[in-house]
Amino acid sequence: MVIRLLKPSWVSHEGKPIFSVDIHPDGSRFATGGQGDNSGKVAIWNMEPVREEKSEKDENVPKLLCQMDNHLACVNCVRWSNNGMFLASAGDDKLIMIWQSSRASSMSSVFGSGGKQVNYECWRVKITLRGHSGDILDIAWSPHGTWLASCSVDNTIIVWNAVKFPEQVTVLRGHTGLVKGLAWDPVGKYLASQSDDRSVRVWRTCDWQQDARITEPFQECSGTTHVLRLNWSPDGLYLVSAHAMNNAGPTAQIIERDGWKTAMDFVGHRKAITCVRFSSRIFTSSKKFSKSGEYSCCAIGSKDRSLSVWVTASKRPLVVLHDLFTSSILDISWGSSGLELVCCSWDGTVAYFDFSPDDIGAVLSDEEKLKVQEQIYGKSIYNTENCLGNRIIESAELLSIQEEKDHQEKLQLLQLEQQQKQQQRSQSQPVVLCSDSNSVGKPTNRQIETRTKDGRRRITPIFLAPQPDVSEMPLPFMSGGAVPMFSSSKEASQIVVEKKDEVTSPVSASKLKESSRSAADMNGGPGSSKLPVAVDGTVRNGKLDPQVTSAPPASLGTTISAKLPEQPAADVTSRTKSGDPTDKLNLNVRVNLDLLEDVPKKKDGRGRPRKDRVADHYPPQQMAALPQYSLPPMQLQETGNVSIRSQLTLPLLSIQKNFNVQISDVADGSAWLEVENEIQAGTFTLHRARCVRNARTAWETIFTSWVVAAAGNSFMACIACKDCTLNVFSMGGGRRICPPIALDGFASVLRCSGVHVMVITSNGSVSVWNFKSFTAILKNESMSSLLANGHLQIEKCTLTDQGLPVLSFSNGLTFTFKVELGCWTQLASSSDILFLFSDHKNCVSGSSVMVSGPLASLQSQTLKDHASTNASRLFRSAPSLQPAATVSYLENQIQCCLSLKSANEYKKWLLTYIRYLVNEAMETKLREVCDELLGPPSRVRVPTSRWDSTILGFQKSDLLREILQIVGMNVHFQRLFTEYQEQLSSQTTSRPS
Repeated sequence: MVIRLLKPSWVSHEGKPIFSVDIHPDGSRFATGGQGDNSGKVAIWNMEPVREEKSEKDENVPKLLCQMDNHLACVNCVRWSNNGMFLASAGDDKLIMIWQSSRASSMSSVFGSGGKQVNYECWRVKITLRGHSGDILDIAWSPHGTWLASCSVDNTIIVWNAVKFPEQVTVLRGHTGLVKGLAWDPVGKYLASQSDDRSVRVWRTCDWQQDARITEPFQECSGTTHVLRLNWSPDGLYLVSAHAMNNAGPTAQIIERDGWKTAMDFVGHRKAITCVRFSSRIFTSSKKFSKSGEYSCCAIGSKDRSLSVWVTASKRPLVVLHDLFTSSILDISWGSSGLELVCCSWDGTVAYFDFSPDDIGAVLSDEEKLKVQEQIYGKSIYNTENCLGNRIIESAELLSIQEEKDHQEKLQLLQLEQQQKQQQRSQSQPVVLCSDSNSVGKPTNRQIETRTKDGRRRITPIFLAPQPDVSEMPLPFMSGGAVPMFSSSKEASQIVVEKKDEVTSPVSASKLKESSRSAADMNGGPGSSKLPVAVDGTVRNGKLDPQVTSAPPASLGTTISAKLPEQPAADVTSRTKSGDPTDKLNLNVRVNLDLLEDVPKKKDGRGRPRKDRVADHYPPQQMAALPQYSLPPMQLQETGNVSIRSQLTLPLLSIQKNFNVQISDVADGSAWLEVENEIQAGTFTLHRARCVRNARTAWETIFTSWVVAAAGNSFMACIACKDCTLNVFSMGGGRRICPPIALDGFASVLRCSGVHVMVITSNGSVSVWNFKSFTAILKNESMSSLLANGHLQIEKCTLTDQGLPVLSFSNGLTFTFKVELGCWTQLASSSDILFLFSDHKNCVSGSSVMVSGPLASLQSQTLKDHASTNASRLFRSAPSLQPAATVSYLENQIQCCLSLKSANEYKKWLLTYIRYLVNEAMETKLREVCDELLGPPSRVRVPTSRWDSTILGFQKSDLLREILQIVGMNVHFQRLFTEYQEQLSSQTTSRPS
């Protein structure tokens, strides 16, 4: 026997330990992982100088292709994916990094090497996987590359979805000690793990349940090793474990697939076995071995610094190499040819072995290997990774669900392959941009040139979509001593300049801002986020408001002028010369000057408004009843916010002589509510409100008290007066719908949505009425329970279509009123870190991602403005809390949807909640949800009279059917599926329609 043995000294981590090694599937490179300078180190080496002495001596042939120092701590394992596209690395920093080669082909020096080391390849992190709470010791790709398994000292195994990183397929729990080794069955039916708890566990991939637990060969094991890397034979017949004992001697235990018998083992090492690795090839009989047929070859590394190579056709080792290293062997890797082997040691060196077919045997081709596996397991088992294994499907409906699930997964894999092929074709073609300049993200090879009025040239900007930074597949590094050289192109530009005979007019910033304002922002109708706090008639909420102007609707143009009055001093007892009381509340509103660039500036000394424009003739007896308004001036933190003190005092609306409110949802065009106060009729003063449609007055009504606020929609018009009354009229003809409603204070907020009207008074009470059924939804409900933290502001106030008030405060909290409970309930919080920590993103179906509603719009803005990105980092230190945090977040979302009566959002979050419970195997909560939807008779002890068969317009039975479809995706819940499916069918036939 002649074996080439090499120990390349240039493969090193500067004397630090190398914990893992793996050869690329194409054999052109190999990766090592271990300890670096103050961090973990992953290095990719060229295989050519290892094989060929000539290439090793050639200075033009690089040895180190790339070095990555992204890991924060020692790297314990590196593994190439089966297709060679990705490299996975894991270490003591609890992270798994998935690397992919980058398109960046320029050479760069290794950081900290002073230019002595050069990266000839560029590898970048595609994604970082976080989930373990302890050091990760081993990782393994599944045979077909759809899963990646990792094990850790936190006693758990996480199976990741390699098609949808970072989605977790499952978390396997059961080991009571550190899990130090993983191995996939070559046909994808089992996953084996070995732990310090002196056991090897075999998990089924069909339902991720434990199939076997082998403990007998490990009971005598004392001490431990850094890793326990077990491995399957390529034919799947044998599983060989590390660190077993037989008659007080260390062995590598052979576990037979048939019944998990442990009658055989590999013996001969003097110390504990650390790693086992089979060649991926199957060999045919050689003259050296008496056993005929196919067999496998296995290498075993030990703490005794020796390596032994065995074949399953012989009872004796093929070769044993003693004192190969000065420390323990930690990892072994075979090349794709089946004849090359590389191993690494704690002493920071690697060794290379090259066998010949005469030594081991003839290598079967991939087709022949496939035939051998099909003879043992059949075609169906090998061709699917999600096989059902030994689990018997007990329900025909569940079987159809499983078949549909497999079909969808195959479609996803097919789409992924098509995308990869398309990306590969785009990389092989030159980048030529299409000629359509209006297509965003599409390449173009022409340049459009126009001219402005003054003759200056203008180049039309075109968005160029960024090209993918990662390549499809790392190519084998070129041999022959050629180092890639790069130079700039000297060819003339191929871009065609197209000159258009057009005159382009520049767009001013003011027009852009004006055109970007939507109709919802310009009116105070339903859904508007502005609170009607106005200063001197034309400035509302600190911004120009086109609905408040002294001009009639027909004269409204694109330029809006406004007068900015000086702020009068707070004085509620002063009188004018005529003796009428005037109310001069000091509302200091900061105006956004960016919105006033079209407003002509006033001359100095002319800033004070006319007294007749701000005359507020509140009766003296009413003013005496409001001592709180004699407090010091109230400062608003942001423009347009309503300030609330602990005494529940809201500022009054500034009274304007003339103002207009646009009604945007009228079917036959735009409509306006035009208010005109202080109309002299002889010795009397009257006040008028009229509806104007298409520049014609549709109807009008007269009031004896000043009009302070107006709102409306296609159903009704609402008018709030200074005498603390609310008047409601039909929008069609202006008919009064009900008598004036007496409010408990002056109106500070007026909203209407559909048939509902909401008023928030200056006393801090909220009232909501339904003017179709003429019922009160809220009756002077106080906001005192919401103001426990002192001075707050209402930042946003809306009224839903169901008549529910939604109030957002300056402390980041948002509330609505739960009518059934008679109290305020919280909807959102700016400090809610459960959203950042929730792991529900992968459980949202594609069809429900775009579901919108009041909760989505509310929480998206809250989280965007206030959520802290540091929260997710905080919880990564305790990933065991993530399942409970996710469930808490999803349950809160469901209840918020019920409070807002948002049907579509409720269904979205309910199904997301169910998918997560199914993925996490939380059967108790699943049963509770199913029982509630099933209704009596069931385990829920609810009287029949109290149980409703519908929820937010959905039939509970229909929701339960959809839930059972999701439950049926997991074969583990087939008993639960069958139980509720039968009860649902029986109740459907027995209950009257």
